[in-house]
Amino acid sequence: MVNTRAKLQKIHNTTKLCFSEAAMADSDHLATQSGALIGSNDDLLIQILLRLPVTSVLRFRSVSKHWQSLLSHQHFTLLYNKVSISPGLFVSNLYIPFDVQNQSPPPFRNLDFYPDICGIRIVQSCNGLLLCCSKRGHERVRKYYVFNPTTKQFALIPSVPGGMDVRKTIRFMGLAFHQTGCVHYKVVCIHVVKPDGLFKIQIYSSDTGKWKISDQSFYAPYYTPLRYGVFLNQTIYWAPSCVNPLYFKLDTQELKSLPLPSVEVYGDGGMPLYFGESRGHLHLVERADWGETHLHLNVYELLNDHSGWFLKYAVELDELLNAYPEMINSYQDPSSPRYYEFELFDVVRGEEEDETFMVIKIPGKIIRYNVVYKSFKQIFDLSHLLDISYGRIGHSDVHRYIENLASF
Repeated sequence: MVNTRAKLQKIHNTTKLCFSEAAMADSDHLATQSGALIGSNDDLLIQILLRLPVTSVLRFRSVSKHWQSLLSHQHFTLLYNKVSISPGLFVSNLYIPFDVQNQSPPPFRNLDFYPDICGIRIVQSCNGLLLCCSKRGHERVRKYYVFNPTTKQFALIPSVPGGMDVRKTIRFMGLAFHQTGCVHYKVVCIHVVKPDGLFKIQIYSSDTGKWKISDQSFYAPYYTPLRYGVFLNQTIYWAPSCVNPLYFKLDTQELKSLPLPSVEVYGDGGMPLYFGESRGHLHLVERADWGETHLHLNVYELLNDHSGWFLKYAVELDELLNAYPEMINSYQDPSSPRYYEFELFDVVRGEEEDETFMVIKIPGKIIRYNVVYKSFKQIFDLSHLLDISYGRIGHSDVHRYIENLASF
């Protein structure tokens, strides 16, 4: 007797399997079509890749020659840096993001990319690259490195030519890099010749791998400090820590005088409260009135033609004092600049004018202060870091970091 029910069940199962396989085939075909559509549409592909973390973008460069070209192109790099930007500060090698709501992982945990027996510290940050050097030891034996936290790549900079006589008199080492201008970076060294106080300039290029002596030089007192170099528009500016501050144009090899705001003359190594760059603007910050209150600050911006400065923001920190009375140092006289304990770490320009903010350190805390709305919030607690909370930190320990896709 024929088992009709069993045969019907077998036919049903076979038919169901066929439909299932056909559906899967259609699904695979659609997925293949979708993948091909995305892969052939660069605009659509870019919009997807812009939303990936930087580590994924770097890894996907090896997918194909087309992806390598697309992800390495300046157009994509500029778009990605604008969308995924996650700026913050390195404070004594500690990374502190500006945005406490959307914190990204730190670029690195420690500076152990090279086995330097003296340890490694950050000298300067410049558009995503870090200039580092040996943490301890005399200048004559110090090693210098350029480190990319994004790609974890680094380069050991050759010693400055001239032997120990040159290396032991180095007064400045600075990094010059911007991913929109060139994939290569430069390192600028300034050393002084005893005993006449002649300062000479040498420039290292990652393109040639060699140092070159500049024709430009200048005279200044032997112990003139050249600190806090800022790179902007192919130019390195030095904080006005001498009577005749200078700036050096790398593209034309010109050395020129930098004017100062009329409110203050920086002689004998005096320093402004802040000197730095943000979104293509060079800023200098000083107290508005030395005779009244030290909580009123003027933020000056350098004119494009370098002819002088103009007042960009007038900032009053009185409301910050009301919220954090620990800023008052009762051991100091109220007329003293040290009566209010605060340090200005950074001035950060926003895409919109009302998004501009300052990063300010007060006892035990780092504060983000909006200069337009006068609003503020704490972005980091320093109370558990004794070496910082007790004020053992200077401008040379603070470096802004902006992630980018630059690679060596």
